[in-house]
Amino acid sequence: MSHAAIVLVSVLLLCSAHPSAGARRLMELYKPPPSEQLTYHNGTVLRGDIPVSVVWYGRFTPAQKAVVSDFLLSLTVASPAPTPSVSQWWNTINQLYLSKAAAQGKNGGGGGKITTQVRLAGQLTDDQCSLGKSLKLSQLPALAARAKPKKGGIALVLTAQDVSVEGFCMRRCGTRASTAKARTAYVSVGDSATQCPGQCAWPFHQPVYGPQTPALVPPSGDVGMDGMVMNIASMVAGVVTNPFGDGFYQGPKEAPLEAATACPGVYGSGAYPGYAGNLAVDPATGASYNANGAHGRKYLLPALFDPATSTCSTLV
Repeated sequence: MSHAAIVLVSVLLLCSAHPSAGARRLMELYKPPPSEQLTYHNGTVLRGDIPVSVVWYGRFTPAQKAVVSDFLLSLTVASPAPTPSVSQWWNTINQLYLSKAAAQGKNGGGGGKITTQVRLAGQLTDDQCSLGKSLKLSQLPALAARAKPKKGGIALVLTAQDVSVEGFCMRRCGTRASTAKARTAYVSVGDSATQCPGQCAWPFHQPVYGPQTPALVPPSGDVGMDGMVMNIASMVAGVVTNPFGDGFYQGPKEAPLEAATACPGVYGSGAYPGYAGNLAVDPATGASYNANGAHGRKYLLPALFDPATSTCSTLV
């Protein structure tokens, strides 16, 4: 296997938040860090209590919905769960990004450590797919608006496995946008189980290209939903630390690398292209994970880039 082929695997596995992110730029992610590092651009970050409202577009089973809702509940910093935990992962964002912004006195902050946490504010179901099963990017803001996100909040649009979204699988595993005037943002992620699990649910499915190592066992038993959680985590990390394009990012403002997308394919220590890293394994189910969550859940969450050390910070 050539080096170029291995790099291509990392490109396909990247969850890109922005449609203009080109293949050339994505291929550069596994090269030595460029001179321009991921830094704070003195703008806005989301802080305090962040309400998240979910729009379920298409048919999801109660069990599938529980996988995501339990993840969102797990993000609360005080969420009781064994370490390593989802709340510990979220606290890493507080430490590496949000407290730094507060220390510089931005967003009305007076400096010092801050606590920002996500709160599940509500859920809306459109199981009849009122806008059809083939969505354009231009339709996503209207779907997000149905969730009635509050100022400083996030609308989370989740699409079922039989719903196609423009660019999903072909260029990205999730997308997001924000409205600076309303101070709201939305994230859209699809269930990739039948469309592109090799791109958007790896390492719980074999990749499309590269070394065909055995897929890992997903914690929930549902490849699509565990892949969805990984991509939700990546998108939420980006939208909180760089909601309006002037927060923490690296590269061009129009197609930046952010907290999680700067560490593509990295989930545990020792990761390299095609290998997710050293992960914990549930002895009862054989499932691979790196974070414990609410109600006994286990999840696999992306590494977060540490701007101070230019390394990918992992829980395991």
